[in-house]
Amino acid sequence: MTHPTNRLNDDVHQRVRLGILAILDGSERADFRYLRETLGVTDGNLGRHLQVLEEAGFVTTRKVFENRKPRTWVKITRAGRAAFHAEVAALRELVASAEKAAAPSRNSRLSLEDAL
Repeated sequence: MTHPTNRLNDDVHQRVRLGILAILDGSERADFRYLRETLGVTDGNLGRHLQVLEEAGFVTTRKVFENRKPRTWVKITRAGRAAFHAEVAALRELVASAEKAAAPSRNSRLSLEDAL
């Protein structure tokens, strides 16, 4: 059996990219400004992360003009949704593994304290 970290996707497992996919997983689409403000990043930083996700096939972007103002909409793809859910599953497995590994130490400490 391989370690759960081997199932983490390098295109997804990064704070901003994971945040983008998490936001998009819960909505039909989000605009660039909302993602930027919610994630607390700069335009350039968000643009680069969106580029990585788009190249991986995880999101699509659509630039439109609304009331003569440019607006960029971002939407998660099926592949993006699957990658996000796989990432969450791997993270859950990693946490469960860490908790399981820590459990014997906690039990050992309790037994030692009880013996004193």
